[in-house]
Amino acid sequence: MPAPATSKDATAESKGPPSTLVLLVRHGKTPTTGTSLPGRAKGLHLAPEGHKQAEDAAKRIAPLKNVAAVYASPLERTRETAAPIAAALGLRVRPEPGLLECDFGGWTGRELKELFKLPEWTTVQRYPSGFRFPNGESFAEMQLRIVSTIDRLRAAHAGKTIVCVSHADPIKAALASAIGTHLDLFQRIVVSPCSVSAVLYGAGGPVVLATNSTGRDLRTLQPS
Repeated sequence: MPAPATSKDATAESKGPPSTLVLLVRHGKTPTTGTSLPGRAKGLHLAPEGHKQAEDAAKRIAPLKNVAAVYASPLERTRETAAPIAAALGLRVRPEPGLLECDFGGWTGRELKELFKLPEWTTVQRYPSGFRFPNGESFAEMQLRIVSTIDRLRAAHAGKTIVCVSHADPIKAALASAIGTHLDLFQRIVVSPCSVSAVLYGAGGPVVLATNSTGRDLRTLQPS
């Protein structure tokens, strides 16, 4: 017969696993940023400004202690953003398909000025939870994918800090979930190139410490 649980055991069990700090970093600027939807198309690299942004992000993240891993979407622009961050931390970049950009299907590569004219664009902005890209992914599927990926990665690094380099829409969807905001409002969240958003995941649920941060000293992040 097992020994009865002590109060110390019960306290430890009630606290759950230690919290994990997840830094969500959007890739740096590319030649198509703000003009088209490159999606998952291969061969898109960072622009010179994007490389500079990635170096600046690395300098901000490098002073943080307890960083256990740097993950990145497998696309070139995210791996190029993650490379200086990982180097500054003495780590390697780990490719993670769950951090991929949304699959835009038939909209991949199209210019935004053309897409703005489509009647579907209103749905994308006001009712994204009900929209699926032609022959591609729905926003709801994208959110489920990114949230599930973060849950898996944070569980693998309990009590540590991890960096996840991804894309604007997946990061916005992850932040909306962490904040408790409906997916139909996620377009109101701004995630700029190479910005850092920080979410602390613990037994009591996620705590959003920063969104779209491009200049703040990340060492000051802590729950209020």
